[in-house]
Amino acid sequence: MINYNYEGSFSLTDEPYYSDWITRVIRLNDLLVLELSYVFCDDVYLLDLNKRFLNHDTLTDIITFDYSDGNKVAGDIFISVERVAENSEKYGTDFDAELRRVMVHGVLHLMGYGDKDEEEKKVMRQMEDSMMKMFHVEH
Repeated sequence: MINYNYEGSFSLTDEPYYSDWITRVIRLNDLLVLELSYVFCDDVYLLDLNKRFLNHDTLTDIITFDYSDGNKVAGDIFISVERVAENSEKYGTDFDAELRRVMVHGVLHLMGYGDKDEEEKKVMRQMEDSMMKMFHVEH
């Protein structure tokens, strides 16, 4: 089950479409969705989480809390919509595309992909690109 929560005025326009896409991403990797929650918030909300739980006093676009168990993906993914908007401007990408990249980035973390070193970052970016192509594919 995939849930969407909103701490602010932003909301996805077609939650079932996003759920279908994320579910396909997870199943493609021979995993199952157990419980996945997205929380869309602002910078202040996410900064508070970053300070309280990770001891980081920096802005970020995403924080992922992993509760996965074996082949079952579970977790909470917090996304700063403000950071996504700023990054889309910074990198010259469409806001919706940047949002999808961040959404799938969180799921990839829950599936075991990291981004701590350059090799992990390279693999993560390749997986993001590949999984984003699935967004417009009907199942």
